[in-house]
Amino acid sequence: MSTPYPFTAIVGQDDLRLGLLLNAVSPAVGGVLVRGEKGTAKSTAVRALAALMPEVSVVAGCRFSCDPAGPDPACPDGPHESAGGVSRAARTVELPVGASEDRLVGALDIERALSEGVKAFEPGLLADAHRGILYVDEVNLLHDHLVDLLLDAAAMGASYVEREGVSVRHAARFLLVGTMNPEEGELRPQLLDRFGLTVEVAASRDTDLRVEVVRRRLAYDDDPAGFAARWAGQEGELRERIAAARALLPHVVLGDGVLRQIAATCAAFEVDGMRADIVMARTSTALAAWAGRDEVLAEDVRQAALLALPHRRRRNPFDAPGLDEDKLDDTLQDAAPDGDTGGDTGEGEREGDDDPEPDGPDGGGGGGVPPQGDGPDAPGQSSDGGGDTPAGGRPAGGGEQRPVRAAEPFRTKMLSVPGLGEGAAGRRSRARTEHGRTTGSRRPQGALTKLHLAATVQAAAPHQRARGRSGRGLVVRRDDLRQATREGREGNLVLFVVDASGSMAARQRMSAVKGAVMSLLLDAYQRRDKVGLITFRGQDAEVVLPPTSSVDAAAARLESLPTGGRTPLAAGLLKAHDVLRVERLRDPSRRPLLLVVTDGRATGGPDPLALAARAGRLHAAEGTASVVVDCESGIVRLGLAAQLARDLGGSAVTLDELRADTIVGLVKDVSAAGRAA
Repeated sequence: MSTPYPFTAIVGQDDLRLGLLLNAVSPAVGGVLVRGEKGTAKSTAVRALAALMPEVSVVAGCRFSCDPAGPDPACPDGPHESAGGVSRAARTVELPVGASEDRLVGALDIERALSEGVKAFEPGLLADAHRGILYVDEVNLLHDHLVDLLLDAAAMGASYVEREGVSVRHAARFLLVGTMNPEEGELRPQLLDRFGLTVEVAASRDTDLRVEVVRRRLAYDDDPAGFAARWAGQEGELRERIAAARALLPHVVLGDGVLRQIAATCAAFEVDGMRADIVMARTSTALAAWAGRDEVLAEDVRQAALLALPHRRRRNPFDAPGLDEDKLDDTLQDAAPDGDTGGDTGEGEREGDDDPEPDGPDGGGGGGVPPQGDGPDAPGQSSDGGGDTPAGGRPAGGGEQRPVRAAEPFRTKMLSVPGLGEGAAGRRSRARTEHGRTTGSRRPQGALTKLHLAATVQAAAPHQRARGRSGRGLVVRRDDLRQATREGREGNLVLFVVDASGSMAARQRMSAVKGAVMSLLLDAYQRRDKVGLITFRGQDAEVVLPPTSSVDAAAARLESLPTGGRTPLAAGLLKAHDVLRVERLRDPSRRPLLLVVTDGRATGGPDPLALAARAGRLHAAEGTASVVVDCESGIVRLGLAAQLARDLGGSAVTLDELRADTIVGLVKDVSAAGRAA
């Protein structure tokens, strides 16, 4: 739409609006990460903010938006000693999920540099966003190396491009806004820490608010220009307030007492490093300026903590961000200077903070977003989940048992898929990637991105006499150019097939099994894998969680997993075969790793072990890398899990063996195993 939705017309979402406005007042805050479900006005708010930003004056003709009052002396388009300035609106630049590194930071035209001797640099999105807004939708789905480049530029205020001995640097100061849906996967803690603020958003459960959202949206869709005109007055007032807060910001006093409260708060919540302290100080100052004050108060510190600390505090990977507000109030009061009880830190009457309505997910603190992965405290879960299970471990009468709590997770051994893949960047299996060590060269397929200089020279050298080379120059043609091939790591699809039958229902065994699977899920989270979860018990198998990037969702499903009944092992393997078949069509470059967690027993129907063996050989014939986690315990062991691993063409490992430092030959060449089978 050419006419953006008015910022002041957004209903609710007070934390979201406040986080964006604080960054508009003080870009030094470091941007904001917006976490929430789809359809919660995340993108609408970001695009609407651009219309409120003051116009910028730029050097005429400069591709890097230099300020005529103080042009960048190192600007690639410079120098700009006497260049005139023109005013334009602040830009909102969107970074698509599938963008390449060259599109983000810019690219050197290597072909022209070699063929014509011209150093030609084409600016990327970081240059376009300078002095504006850079918006990254679904930032959690962006490749890690792109997120690293993006956040480094945001932190340093400049972008550096180093390619084949040529160096380009340009200013890149922008308001960084990222949005994400946590159900599609989390950002790594190191990347979360680089965002200044974070806010949680959710759709309101209040009927009146939802009605008003629909009413305004329909009115906007019917007549965007007319709708925007009705809100022009409020937009103008907000624009003026932003400008006034920017002017007041340098005069705001951050006293020593307030600094002590900031330091005490960061220490109390055990955040790593000093970035949190700095961000809280900048955010508190921006809050004071936004309120029209020239002094930071305790209430500013409290609001800054709610925005700057939830994603930085120490937490387990499957815990949702959040702060204990009672602990926050106590910390601020204890650290307050003598005679100061912390102001209004506990009253929660600031705009968007602690909405008193019970269903106020649009208010402060993201109250409408239920935490994920808190299985041990979920209703109906108990550490005595096997209370009705006889000593033999099989539930009485084959009935369903209550879920048991997972044992403490641990660091697992390395499991990988053999061979060389070409999947999404990750940290598990070897793969051909854009980043990594150079292993060779090839003719470019499409645009040349990574030049292999030695291979290019070798290709051109034999033809120099025929090309009439004169002097000392080397004549290089397009056919001589060679693309560097590199090897790194990829993320895989780790599909868990978990036995939830009666033979697994003994309390201690199932707790250990869940702890092992939770540990493997944690490993998958760290290695940037997709995960899926299938369980089998009773008469059939069930896809509890289709393949997803949200490891948190898998952990939550695992915690609530009930057990009991027969062991339809073949059904579980066949269900996994169906899931993998569909995933190969959806994402053919992502290689699967099948993890079967079972004791190998199979019951129900005629000859259940033979059926399971045939289902296993089906996976082996397709070359699926497989590992069987043998959950059998006790003195007498049947060795059925090891036989299942042979049928799958994979290997078996016991629960205890998962804890060692390395696994030698755990996943062998499944193609050879498949041929042997």
